[in-house]
Amino acid sequence: MLTDNLKDVQSRILAACRRSGRDPEEVTLIAVSKTKPASMIEEIYAQGVRDFGENRPQEIRDKSGILPDDIRWHMIGQLQTNKVKYVVPRAALIHSVDSVHLGEAIEKEAAKLGLTVPVLAEVNIAGEESKSGVRPDETEALVRALAALPHLRVEGLMTIAPFVENGEENRGCFREMKELSVDIKAKNIDNVTMCRLSMGMTCDFETAVEEGATLVRVGTAIFGSRNY
Repeated sequence: MLTDNLKDVQSRILAACRRSGRDPEEVTLIAVSKTKPASMIEEIYAQGVRDFGENRPQEIRDKSGILPDDIRWHMIGQLQTNKVKYVVPRAALIHSVDSVHLGEAIEKEAAKLGLTVPVLAEVNIAGEESKSGVRPDETEALVRALAALPHLRVEGLMTIAPFVENGEENRGCFREMKELSVDIKAKNIDNVTMCRLSMGMTCDFETAVEEGATLVRVGTAIFGSRNY
C-alpha cells in the first residue's frame, strides 16, 4: 500500500510540473515520517526515496541511529534551542528557523562540531496565530541576521500554509512566498542562495509545485493518517 501511495504522489508531482512547465528535477519530495516506525521508512527507502522529514528532534536522533546513513533527514517542525544538539549533527536541512535566537543556538552547536548547517527561514505567510515563523515584511531582516552566522548557510524559505480542503485555496500564499524568495535573492546577500523553497503538504502540494516549490513535505498521502 505504501508503495502505491508513493507512486501516486510522485505521479501527481510530475503532472504538476508538466502543467507549470517545470523540470521535475527541480522538485524534491520529502516523505514526512513523523511518528511512523522505521519499518515503514524502510519500505519507502526501498523505492529510492532518500529525503525524510521529522517534526521531533528526538525522532531524528533515534531513527538516524538505526536507518541507512544515506538518508537525508529534514527537520521540519518547531525546534527548541535545547534540542538543537540532536539535530545539528544529523539534519541535511533545518527548515524551521524562525528567529535569530534559534539561529544563534544552531551556530553555537555547529561551531562546536566544525559543521556548516544549511537552513531555511520560516515565514508565517498567512499570519496564523497558531503558526510559528516571521511575517513576510520581517523575512529579509531574519535572513540577513542568519546569514551573518558563519556556521549557517541560508538556502531559502519555508512556510506552513493554512490547512485547506482544496489546495487551490493556498495558491495566493504560495505565489507570495515565491515572490518573496525572488525579491530576497535579487539582493545578493552574502551567504544566502535562495535556491530552496519549502512549501506544500498533502492537502496542497500540487498547487505548491505549480507556484515554485522546490521541496514538498508529504506525509499522510504516503504513510496514512497518524495516531498521536
